Amino acid sequence: MSLFNIDIDRRHALRKLSGWVAALGFSPLPQAFAQDTYPSKTIRFVVPFPPGSGAELTARFMGQKLSELTGQPVVVEPKGGGNGFIGVQAVLSAPRDGYTLFAGSNSTIATNVALFKKLPYDPLTDLVPISLFIRSPIVLIVPLNSPYRTLREFIAAAKREPGKLTIGSGSAGYQMMGAMLAEKAGLDLLPVPYKSSPDTVKAVLGGEVSIGVADVTSALPLVQSAKVRALASATDKRLLGTPDVPTAREEGLLDFTPAPWNGIMAPAGVPKPIIDKLSDLFARILASPEAAEFYAKQNVEQLPSGQEAMRKFQREEIERWKRIAISSKIEQQ
Repeated sequence: MSLFNIDIDRRHALRKLSGWVAALGFSPLPQAFAQDTYPSKTIRFVVPFPPGSGAELTARFMGQKLSELTGQPVVVEPKGGGNGFIGVQAVLSAPRDGYTLFAGSNSTIATNVALFKKLPYDPLTDLVPISLFIRSPIVLIVPLNSPYRTLREFIAAAKREPGKLTIGSGSAGYQMMGAMLAEKAGLDLLPVPYKSSPDTVKAVLGGEVSIGVADVTSALPLVQSAKVRALASATDKRLLGTPDVPTAREEGLLDFTPAPWNGIMAPAGVPKPIIDKLSDLFARILASPEAAEFYAKQNVEQLPSGQEAMRKFQREEIERWKRIAISSKIEQQ
């Protein structure tokens, strides 16, 4: 018997099986077919921040690699504003077919739960995990003409003049990290919110705030080109890209290592076979030499791949930031 005849027999058997299943009131085959043919068109990554954020940069790298694996285009769409609500809504209002995915971050899928009394979405039920991507250290930066050359000097000045010095931060996650800094150091700082980490970096560059909280991806180019000054990194050890910048611990600020992170999720309702296929594809990307090179260049840490790992990490982060909000006396919005 030829392979051609075997294929005909298999298709005939599948059609008969489909008819029997339909007669019994079940229809599992479309999901299996969806996995086999997925993806067959352009995939959208919605990023809930303006262009230039670390989340967008990571999404573009992951999108390029996903496109190379699947042969289908991947478009990254930054939709900033509204504390990430605009981006989330764009994903939740799209068809649940796996072609619109949410390239979210700690702010939108964890920290917002601690900061807002009521969210217009539930990150644990409205969004399904696919894979974590990165954990990005934060740096504390000041304008180049700032009188403060070390974090110790800034803390001492802030204690002498409570309520006078300003701290810039973008999105809910960074705002809570700023509050955590103030609580750990015993400071009364005036918070100035921005839409994103790149906006915070621009504000520091323009001298709009006394100090800024930014992820290393957004801040590193200006730090390395000596356009802003980094006082400290919130890390256990000095960053490779900024070896002359001390850690917060070295500057006397203990247990201050918060970091934004990001990953990718789908709206609830996307067929499980498609979620599984995407999860497997991203696991391949994360294990590639190109990914290792990307992480090293950006001074970021790779997080574990997989759906279960992401959901566990997300739940832990939600509970962590709830505790931080309480200990830092952050009032819910």
